[in-house]
Amino acid sequence: MRPTCRRFLGLILVNVFLLFALFHVWSPKSCFKVDIRPKELSSLHSRLKGKIPSIANGYHDIPYHIKEDVACLLAQNSCVCLADKETLRLPFSDLLWPRVWAHNISMAFLGSHPDPEGVKQSRAQEYHSFQRRSYDPTDVLVVAEAQSPLQYPTQGVKVRPLKTIIIPGLGLKEESRLNHTVYLTAKLGTFDVAATVDGVSLEGVGTKHMALSSPLLSALNMQLQFVTYTNTVFHPKTADTIQFGTQGHQAVFTIKVGHGTVPTLYNFGKQKEYNISALVTIATKTFLRYDKLKDLIDSIRQFYPTVTIVIADDNENPQPVTGPHIEHYIMPFGKGWFAGRNLAISQVTTKYVLWADDDFIFTANTKLERMVDILEKTTLDMVGGAVREVTGYTATYRHTITIDEGGEEGDCLHIRNGYHHVIEGFPNCVVADAVINFFMGRTDKIKQVGFDPRLARRGHLEFFIDALGFLHIGSCSDIIVNHASKIKIPWTKTDLQKAYDKFRYTYSGSDKKLHNEIFYFKNRFKCMTSH
Repeated sequence: MRPTCRRFLGLILVNVFLLFALFHVWSPKSCFKVDIRPKELSSLHSRLKGKIPSIANGYHDIPYHIKEDVACLLAQNSCVCLADKETLRLPFSDLLWPRVWAHNISMAFLGSHPDPEGVKQSRAQEYHSFQRRSYDPTDVLVVAEAQSPLQYPTQGVKVRPLKTIIIPGLGLKEESRLNHTVYLTAKLGTFDVAATVDGVSLEGVGTKHMALSSPLLSALNMQLQFVTYTNTVFHPKTADTIQFGTQGHQAVFTIKVGHGTVPTLYNFGKQKEYNISALVTIATKTFLRYDKLKDLIDSIRQFYPTVTIVIADDNENPQPVTGPHIEHYIMPFGKGWFAGRNLAISQVTTKYVLWADDDFIFTANTKLERMVDILEKTTLDMVGGAVREVTGYTATYRHTITIDEGGEEGDCLHIRNGYHHVIEGFPNCVVADAVINFFMGRTDKIKQVGFDPRLARRGHLEFFIDALGFLHIGSCSDIIVNHASKIKIPWTKTDLQKAYDKFRYTYSGSDKKLHNEIFYFKNRFKCMTSH
């Protein structure tokens, strides 16, 4: 075969391979299939009965058919962590078809623990305490029965601790009878009336159980407009479950009890354009890399000469870092990565904080104004950018995080490459659960999540796991910071660079044990899967 033909044939094979790979990557991912063979149906039916009460109450003889593509989406409290099976290994196969790996956190942590049963009991006790502290009665499903004569508020009623309100929306809609009666019962407060109506009898005024009756329905409804509720049991955040009933009918609704949220406002004046110096503080941490830190500061000052830079420093022999709008904080030697984040961000007083590693370099594409614009115009709490390596490759490091309930043994953590959806009005920005190590966020929200100071050498996703359900996070590919080169010929490395590599890249058995402990005990996971 001629060399030209061989090259042509090779080109065809490469194109076929690439087309197949693109088809595989871009093809829509469907829900995993549910086995609906007879031996599995009883289990699925019982789960559906628990989620749809009508199936178990009075409708036993009505047949129904499971819709597989919907039923598989229901939470079944039976999470599993399964790794992808090993397939044919081809060049770049990990990039084209990321293989899911699985890590049994329970086995890894408990297997090396001297008292596994004791730690399991301790974790269960802590989880029970957590559930008790975080229980919110308003999360309980309450359904207003159809055709009920009772009118009542289903949500939105709030009272401050130990204060009084008028309960809005109470009423009775029924046919005329000799006497009309309703009653209210509370657990955390008492009832009264702000005014009385002639022809209405009141019993239990000032107590947890009050009854109102009248031969005139219109008078009774008028009286219901003046019913008050007074909270008598102090709690900063809970809810009282109110029973509201009449003859043959009963309804339940909740009154939220809690202090109002105190706003955090920032006074930076009215500006036609964003005043980055008044809105943003740049935070970083440095360790054995003063040369990199200097390059970062010089690049920042080229574009933002008056923005405050907060530096956390845990070097053994700290050097002075001075200059206008620089705050340099010294930590104990080797205190660590997340502890440094906590220190630096704790000193930020502006509305937004930008986190940047000490080996980043600002360029004309590092547009902090764009980050501020997105945060000001959306509900996002944080927005990440992109990091460009010296090779020209630009990374955004977008991930989605999901947690499946797993019962008493713990839950399953699933981390995947990707994002949820594009943000309307910002075509280069998406919503994700975790972003790259270059992000801007609302200072008060990031402080509330915090960084686990036990993670001294490695840690990133751990913060976003703690922030799951609390921070609304975005990522933009057109806001770019450069990454200083890490490529060094071994024999040209300085003693400082060797010392840094030893601290940064040494991953000991104790480090692995700590990560397993954090996931297993603190976050109550039993396993995790990830690309």
